[in-house]
Amino acid sequence: MRSIFLNVLAVLFTVLSVNAQTKVFYVELLKDTEISGLPIQEYKQSNENNSGEKLVIYPSVELQEITGVGGAFNEIGGLALMSLSEKSRENVMGNIFSEDGAQFSLCRTAIGSSDFGVNAYSYAEVADDYKMKHFSIKREKKSVIPYLKLAKKYNPNMTLFASPWSPPGWMKYSGLMDQGDKTPDKNKLKEDPKIYEAYALYFTKYVKAYAKEGISVDKLLIQNETDIHTKYPSNVMPPKQMYTLVADYIRPQFNKNNIKTEIWAGTFRTYGVLDALEFAGTEKYRNAVDGIGIQYTKANYINDMNLLVKDTPTLHTEGNCYNGQNSVEQAFKRLEEVASYINNGIPNYCYWNMILDETGNSGWGWRQNSLINIDGKKQEVTYNPDYAVIALLSKYMQPGAKRIASYARETLISIKKDNKVYLFVQNESNKEKNYSCIVKGETVASATVPANSVAVIIYEKK
Repeated sequence: MRSIFLNVLAVLFTVLSVNAQTKVFYVELLKDTEISGLPIQEYKQSNENNSGEKLVIYPSVELQEITGVGGAFNEIGGLALMSLSEKSRENVMGNIFSEDGAQFSLCRTAIGSSDFGVNAYSYAEVADDYKMKHFSIKREKKSVIPYLKLAKKYNPNMTLFASPWSPPGWMKYSGLMDQGDKTPDKNKLKEDPKIYEAYALYFTKYVKAYAKEGISVDKLLIQNETDIHTKYPSNVMPPKQMYTLVADYIRPQFNKNNIKTEIWAGTFRTYGVLDALEFAGTEKYRNAVDGIGIQYTKANYINDMNLLVKDTPTLHTEGNCYNGQNSVEQAFKRLEEVASYINNGIPNYCYWNMILDETGNSGWGWRQNSLINIDGKKQEVTYNPDYAVIALLSKYMQPGAKRIASYARETLISIKKDNKVYLFVQNESNKEKNYSCIVKGETVASATVPANSVAVIIYEKK
């Protein structure tokens, strides 16, 4: 009788100790429910051993190192942010970037105008200015630069990468940064050594000008979406031209000026053409760059690229922009989207527009999702459902973590850092969901995740 009693006590102690070491943090996604600027909550766990959906974890099987989660800066977002009072502006950026907030760690900015600039602009608006005598970033000093400086204030360790949507118009056959959809045969950089030299100098001056503002551009990606002609700024750049520009012009310019900014290929898509695979699969192209950036890429092509890149690093550069609805349904798709990159070997995730104005419109009249919308006239800040999900992922998917092998019947991202395992799951149902975390056949943790949530289960690794 005494031995039975002791066995019961031992089981009870094991259950209590397992659950005492397990924490669940979550964000709730409900229609017509306001999202907080600090949306992450802890879900208190019971001491009961509630077995449930099995998450089979292999902490000893380490995969890629995580480099971070973040989003993109743009002119429209910067202007919206600057329209707020100083107190509100600081609050927004603290929520996104501080250690107490979402702690975004890897972000993107545009070189000149993106589609979310007010209109098309570059830093070299004087035609045939091959020596860049009129180069200027003055326009961005009232929007993008203060936006970036605030981010750096709250997270000085944030990594920043930058890419142009188009070269200055005079460097292209069309003479225009935008309206590439009207003249697709001319929507590309002139194949002219003088133009290549000028463009390399343009990038050099950009990195130096930003450095003078206290903003380090860590990675330069040569061209956004290399394969598309659009009404907003765009520029088609085949892999061979990108290689030539990097190897013969930009790299020598950067070396001459002792610029340490990494030079990356991309950003590539896989819609209709497979430039990413051509670039990754060509050894001399691959060896000319420090990494390759991709966006809007299906899992099978990510896996193909991983077979080709050898030791060349990769980067996710832009999340699904959707249509400006900023709905709960769209937010619930984010975990699967992020998993499609992280679980296929990409080390990061970069959302698109962090902030837009109240319309959500681009300078070319189309709406997209954003983490936050700001109405400057009303001084109102709206945190969207996407914000809640990306905030959770960023907060607990910090640089230096390692992805680990795992199996589940549902979407799961599993990482470890500092002797803790982090398991990202979601529960779209209207009732709680139980999980059992299994390592080598043993339940090492059990957890309950609330209804209508995206969550992270955290337990101490034995």
